[in-house]
Amino acid sequence: MILPPDLLPLDDKAIGAWVGSFLWPFFRIAGFFLVAPILSSQTLPQRIRLGLAVAFTIALMPALPAMPQMQALTLNTWVLIAQQILIGISLGTLLQFLFQIFVLLGQMVAMQMGLGFASMADPVNGINVTVLSQFFLISINLLFLAMNGHLVMFDTLAESFRILPIGETAPLRESTWLLVQQGTWLFVASLLMALPAITALLIINAAFGVMTRAAPQLNIFSLGFPVSMLGGLVAVWVLAHELLPHFDQLSRQAFGLMRQWLGVP
Repeated sequence: MILPPDLLPLDDKAIGAWVGSFLWPFFRIAGFFLVAPILSSQTLPQRIRLGLAVAFTIALMPALPAMPQMQALTLNTWVLIAQQILIGISLGTLLQFLFQIFVLLGQMVAMQMGLGFASMADPVNGINVTVLSQFFLISINLLFLAMNGHLVMFDTLAESFRILPIGETAPLRESTWLLVQQGTWLFVASLLMALPAITALLIINAAFGVMTRAAPQLNIFSLGFPVSMLGGLVAVWVLAHELLPHFDQLSRQAFGLMRQWLGVP
């Protein structure tokens, strides 16, 4: 049986509305999944990542506001697509800073305690990092999942469509400058957490320097390296006990920065 044309209107406006209701949020979600922590891991195949973005978009479509109509092959459409991808990438980058704080923390402490040469491949970022950075990164990933951080991450992404609807963008200069400023937050937060361990190791190295001047016959290289490593391990053990409150505070700041970037006062 052939349906009458009035019951199934398939003009260009209806098709553009149907396609746009899926593609507009998909571009922002795909950009977020491209750089977001855990989801952007090199160990996660691209097909699975793409499937997750499609599934999340389909699940979110009924709760989204009305989308603008998509007109193919127009300059405005391509500009809007690029804007949505950049919004998703920016939100994911702000959250990625949270995890890189602890990677940089491990790098700082490892260089001071003599473990800078002990590096291993990081499957998340695809680069070589110190063993201590890998330890902190795995711990933070587990804490993030245990504290339902992934649910808060998805909720913030879904809320971004209400705060910053499709077709409206944050002021480019202010949002870009806010994203650049978070580089200082990355280094300052990691340095503040690593400062007690760095200070303790500096005192140990200074004590060995005084000992070398007092007793030059002592072999500083054979004695100082194991003592520095032992002192560094003790500092890491003390730091591990304070890892949870630090992560809780920094994660709140990261999600607050995401909302601030979207324009929430």
